[in-house]
Amino acid sequence: MPSNAEIAERFREIADLLDVLGERFKPEAYRRAARSLDDLPEDISAYAARGKLRQIPGIGEALAAKVEEYLRDGRIAYRDRLAAEIPSGVVALMKLPGLGPKTARRLWVELQIDGPQALREAIDAGRLAGVKGFGDRKVALFREAATAPAPVARLPLWEAYETGTGLVAALRERVPLDRVELAGSLRRARESVGDLDLLTTSPNPSKVMEAFTTLPEVREIRLKGPTKSTVLLASGRQVDLRVVPAESFGAALQYFTGSKEHNVKLRSRAQRLGLRVNEYGVNRGSTRLAGATEAEVYRALGLAEIPPELREDRGEIDAAEAGRLPRLLSAGDLAGDLHVHLPPGAGAEEAADAARSARDLGHRVVGLVLPPDATPEGFGRLRRDVGAAETGLRILWGVERGWKAPAWGGAPAVDFVLLTPSGPDPPEGPPPAGGFPGVSTVLAHLSLDRSGLGESDPVRSEAWIDWAAARGIALELPPTAARDGLDSTSARAARERGLPLVVTGLSERRCDPKRLQVAVALARRAGLGPADVRNVSESPLWPAPELTPARPGPPVERPAAPSAGRRRRSRP
Repeated sequence: MPSNAEIAERFREIADLLDVLGERFKPEAYRRAARSLDDLPEDISAYAARGKLRQIPGIGEALAAKVEEYLRDGRIAYRDRLAAEIPSGVVALMKLPGLGPKTARRLWVELQIDGPQALREAIDAGRLAGVKGFGDRKVALFREAATAPAPVARLPLWEAYETGTGLVAALRERVPLDRVELAGSLRRARESVGDLDLLTTSPNPSKVMEAFTTLPEVREIRLKGPTKSTVLLASGRQVDLRVVPAESFGAALQYFTGSKEHNVKLRSRAQRLGLRVNEYGVNRGSTRLAGATEAEVYRALGLAEIPPELREDRGEIDAAEAGRLPRLLSAGDLAGDLHVHLPPGAGAEEAADAARSARDLGHRVVGLVLPPDATPEGFGRLRRDVGAAETGLRILWGVERGWKAPAWGGAPAVDFVLLTPSGPDPPEGPPPAGGFPGVSTVLAHLSLDRSGLGESDPVRSEAWIDWAAARGIALELPPTAARDGLDSTSARAARERGLPLVVTGLSERRCDPKRLQVAVALARRAGLGPADVRNVSESPLWPAPELTPARPGPPVERPAAPSAGRRRRSRP
C-alpha cells in the first residue's frame, strides 16, 4: 500500500512540473496538499476507506480523486501527462543544484535551452550575459551545476557518516555550540542517506548560521535564516542546520530523526491520549509536558525510549509500550575488532602500534590480519617479536584467504581465517581449508550490494546465509554494508538463523573508532544484542581465540522462521 510520503512526493513532482509549464496557482495547491499528507496522524488509506479524504486540509475533490487513483493504480495519469509535455532535458535542468523548476522554465522558454548540455553551450557562447536575473555569480553557479557530475541520489552510510561528522567537527572549531547532533536517516543508520540534517542549541544562533554558511565545503546557500539554513556542499549534497531552544532539543531531535512512518504513528498515539506532539514538544492543551530530551518525549506518550535505529514503524512502538524493546549492542560491548589489516611488509613495530590503538579504545583483544605478502617464515618472526612488545592486550593473528589461495605448508598456527569469496554465488561443497584445517573461520568481504548504496541483493544474501548456516561459519558485519559484508537486513536474517556474527571496523593499520561506531549502528538497526555477536566482552569465547570452528558438511534444509517469543539458535 502506498505510504503518505510516497503520495506527497508525487504531488510535489506535479507542482514542479506545473511550475515549468508556467501555471501560477496550482503548484502551491499541490505543495500545500503534500505538506498535509506529511503531517497526517495515520495512513492515507484509512481516510480513503472512511470516505474522509476531503476533510484533510488542502485536499479538495480533484486532489482526493488523484489520491484514490494512486492508491488504486500506483500512478497518477495527470502527472504522466504533464511530464509528457516537457522535454526530458528540461526536467533534468530543474533537478540541477541551484536551478529549480522556475529557473528551468526561463531557460527553456526565453532562451530555448532544453537540457544540461544546451545550458553548457549557451554559457560558453555568452548567451546568458546581460539576461535579467542572471548575473555573473549565478551564471558561474549554472556552469558548475551543468558541468559537475550528477551527485548520487543517496550516499552509502559510511560516506554519509564521514561527511556529517566532518561538518560537525568543522562547525565546532568555528563557533561554540552547546549541543549538536546529526539527525535523519543517518542517525537511524539506514544503509543509504539522502540529505543531511544537523540540530544544535546555541545562545547565539546568528553566529552559528554565519559559521555554517561560510564553511569551505559549502558551494551554495539556498536558505539563510535566523534559526535555519540550507546549503549545498561541493558534492551537491544538501545539508540543513537548525538551531533550536534547549527546552525543545529532544522533541526536535526525535522529530527530525524520523522516520516519517514512525512519527505518524506517534502523532496518532498522542491524539488518542489527548496530546499534541511536534518538533517543539509534547503538550496537553496549553500545558507543556516534555521536549528537552527524547526520553521524556517518549515517556509523556507512555513509551520507553526507542533507539533511533529501530524507528521504522516495524512494531517498535508496540514493543516499547509492552516493555519488550531489545537490549541492543553498544560500542562498549565489543571486546575487540577482529579485522585490522597490517600493511605490506609490516614489521613488529607496525603490528604493536595497531595493537596499542585497540588498547587505547579500551579493547581487551585485537585481531591483526597479516598482509597479503606475508610468508609462513615472516609470520613466525612477527608473532615472536610482537609477543615481546608491551601492547597491553591479547593479539589474535588472522589471515585472509581466497577460495584458491595456495596452502601454507608447515605454517605456524593462526587464530582465525577470513575467508573471502571468489565470486557472487556460494560454491558447492565444504569451504577450503587453505592450509588451516580446523581454524576458526569468518566469511569476510562478502559482496551482496545490488545498488552501490549498501543495500543487499536479497537472493544473493539468502544463498550465502544458507551456505554459512550449513557449515557453522561466522559472518562479518562491517561499516561498509553489503559491499564488504552484511547489511542490517541480512544481519537480521542471519541472527534469526542462529548464525554467529562478528562486528568489525574493517580498518587499515589502526583500529578506527568511527568505523566501529558505524558497524555497531548497523548491528543495532538489525536488532542485534550482545548475545548475537561473538566479539563482545561478555562472550564466553573471550579471551580464548576460538570464534567458531569451521565444520564442513552438506547443505541443510532451511529451518522454519522462529516464533516471536522464541529465537532458534544453532551453536557453533
